[in-house]
Amino acid sequence: MKPVDFQLHRPQTLPETLTLLHDLAQDVKVLAGGQSLLPLLNFRLSRPAHVVDIGRVAQLATIRRSARELSVGATVRHAEAEASAAVAAHTPLLAAALPQIAHPPVRNRGTVGGSLAHADPAAELPSVAMALDAVFVAASTKGERTIPAVEFFRTHLTTALRPDELLTEVRFPTAAPGTGAAFLEVGRRRGDFALVGAAVQITLDGPRIAEARVCLSGVDQTPHRCRAAEEILTGAAVDSARVREAGDAARDAIRPSDDLHATAAYRRDVAGTLLVRAVAEAARRARPFAG
Repeated sequence: MKPVDFQLHRPQTLPETLTLLHDLAQDVKVLAGGQSLLPLLNFRLSRPAHVVDIGRVAQLATIRRSARELSVGATVRHAEAEASAAVAAHTPLLAAALPQIAHPPVRNRGTVGGSLAHADPAAELPSVAMALDAVFVAASTKGERTIPAVEFFRTHLTTALRPDELLTEVRFPTAAPGTGAAFLEVGRRRGDFALVGAAVQITLDGPRIAEARVCLSGVDQTPHRCRAAEEILTGAAVDSARVREAGDAARDAIRPSDDLHATAAYRRDVAGTLLVRAVAEAARRARPFAG
């Protein structure tokens, strides 16, 4: 299959991009890395009259750190973020998730902003953003606004972005000392979208968990933040029965659906198991830096 005819635009600056999105509004798609959009075009599941390629807008391809957050531009490639010392040092959950994304050729082309704007609930980065309470920056000709992760993901493949808006960057809070993270997932083959994934970041105070952040992928229409599990884990020793209790709480909180790939019961059971294992792995990584 090949896509229907469309007009390709290649703006050089952010203002030029935003003007195009404003003028073309209802009949345009944004091309970043193309790993999600190109298959949709080729199968004619998407039929835009215009495609705006933002790959030449240098402003969107930077990683910047401030005192409290790490800002990742929308067109930063997965592979660039994976190799970034700033990402590894200050956002351990993002660093743990990036190597799980598909295969190296996909990570060399795919972008952080493109993956998040695509909003597949089985993907890795939406769960990371939800777990960390990331903030999304959207720009249009009317100005700029910030969108919390909890409001950004609306439902399957749907976000809070308006048709004339562009996701320009995502701001992740920097981790406190004593923090470790793990991202575990189960798929039919390495590189496939996961049947279930667990994103866990914990901060230790001595042997106990001072803060826990937990989000599951592949179990709902959006990434599922496990608040009940987080409450159970906070204050717990990592090797205690409360970690297993948190896994059970996650199983009780989700209502996945049966599909071609797995039953709801399988997803529910695996989700709790992955959570328990991810907590143990995150703690192992955190202990050398804990007080």
